[in-house]
Amino acid sequence: MATMASLFLKTPGPSQPLPKPHKTHFPSPFRNLPIRAGPKKSIPARIRCGLIEPDGGKLVDLVLTDETVSLRKRQALSLPQIKLSRIDIEWVHVISEGWASPLKGFMRESEFLQTLHFNSLRQSDGSLVNMSVPIVLAIDDSNKENIGDSSSVALVDDKDKTIAILNDVEIYEHNKEERIARTWGTTAPGLPYAEEAITHAGNWLIGGDLEVIEPIKYHDGLDRFRLSPAQLRDEFTRRNADAVFAFQLRNPVHNGHALLMTDTRHRLLEMGYKNPVLLLHPLGGYTKADDVPLQWRMKQHEMVLEDGVLDPETTVVSIFPSPMHYAGPTEVQWHAKARINAGANFYIVGRDPAGMGHPVEKRDLYDADHGKKVLSMAPGLERLNILPFKVAAYDKTQNKMAFFDPSRHQDFLFISGTKMRTLAKNKESPPDGFMCPGGWKVLVDYYDSLTPAGNGRVPEPVPV
Repeated sequence: MATMASLFLKTPGPSQPLPKPHKTHFPSPFRNLPIRAGPKKSIPARIRCGLIEPDGGKLVDLVLTDETVSLRKRQALSLPQIKLSRIDIEWVHVISEGWASPLKGFMRESEFLQTLHFNSLRQSDGSLVNMSVPIVLAIDDSNKENIGDSSSVALVDDKDKTIAILNDVEIYEHNKEERIARTWGTTAPGLPYAEEAITHAGNWLIGGDLEVIEPIKYHDGLDRFRLSPAQLRDEFTRRNADAVFAFQLRNPVHNGHALLMTDTRHRLLEMGYKNPVLLLHPLGGYTKADDVPLQWRMKQHEMVLEDGVLDPETTVVSIFPSPMHYAGPTEVQWHAKARINAGANFYIVGRDPAGMGHPVEKRDLYDADHGKKVLSMAPGLERLNILPFKVAAYDKTQNKMAFFDPSRHQDFLFISGTKMRTLAKNKESPPDGFMCPGGWKVLVDYYDSLTPAGNGRVPEPVPV
């Protein structure tokens, strides 16, 4: 992956300077922009250049400056400690860089309740910002007793290294059943994130303002791709982007995905934008066990760019550090809101975003169309242009991925994620034109690394 950074953060050649950026506003008629296959027509739009403002008007940055780090580290030694899980650290990462702006720490009770009941937070001026998933820190009875009357606590990792300090703390009850029911719409057993981070967590939540000792790093060879919202905004400005459209994914990129992304750019050019830039933004936090691990996905994305499926001149690939809930229409609001803070003013949404199969019954947990419908109505997302798409499928008459045409449904082949994984596990090739050869090889190599050893045990995925 030595060439990966140069591919993903490549600066285009000289271009005509764009008008000076200023506050971007998109009138409501372009809120839910239809993207369709077939003959394309020019769409009149009022075009304004510049990156969309972050929620709250200012991007949150909670990482301490060099001058204060030593002092706060010393002070942390005398504070009660809370040991963070892997997912807790991912949330510290998310909060510290401003993905959840204007949130400045783990949620206090008032923020938690607003999130659960209204999917939004009301600001001091009365305006609303979207916030659909609770970003909270659970503690148990012994933690609560140890904290006592202390107004600050130190947050440490599994090696007792201080990660952050939580100030002006507030402790309140962790009603797990209500949290799960309102986030997922069910309390059925087997919800991956709930099982991992909620069911066995403590019975209390602790909120407060974060001071993060130093930027969160994972030392997995991918930290250079974990660009913060501020860094992404700098990159978009450096590329003279007059529009940024974001694509969220947690799976390998096939040519159907690429069709959605390239078609979006063409449509934005038709609308009058001069240099729309794609933010290809794979989710890099917690994912369920059967998802392809991040390192392999990033390697696959590299091959997609190397094979020319996406243009590195107009594509920025970066890792979104959030954990994954698989909470469908509730979670897709979080995914969209976070990309506003990174500078995106367009968000691509497809079928069943952030959805999954029901953990008990043989059916989808959410209606496949509800995600895109909810985004077009969600409080606090009015400034974001939602780009819904028809389903892409493999067109057998053209031997490529295309937008599904119901009038000739017999010509299309739907290759589900399950089918794709089965083909890769069996080292079988998909139809030509489904995925670039280099990307498919990465997927096959990943599943080959899971082949049971002579003792019949399945090994952990090998690093790429």
